[in-house]
Amino acid sequence: MEHLSNGEWTLMNALWERQPATVAQLVHALAPETGWSKHTIITMLSRLEKKGAVAHRENGRAKEFWPVLDQADACRRETRSFLDRLYGGSLGLMVSTLVGTEALTPD
Repeated sequence: MEHLSNGEWTLMNALWERQPATVAQLVHALAPETGWSKHTIITMLSRLEKKGAVAHRENGRAKEFWPVLDQADACRRETRSFLDRLYGGSLGLMVSTLVGTEALTPD
């Protein structure tokens, strides 16, 4: 599975919350946050389908989309990619960096 862009994450989160969903439902759900047009969402869904992250079926005049990519798997993969890119795969180095920049309480 290819890396998901920030916009693709936004769209996938909407699908994980309300699956299956039509383009019109996604436009309505994402409008306050993104203001994306119908055409933008259709383009992104097409890219996500090519990546194997979503699938669709014809339901009358509208297509219904649902995530094929499991949310927990996507999060694990993204976390691993983040660790590898920024910290050479070292969870300890990441925690050390966070501890060095954030004040810890006794709790």
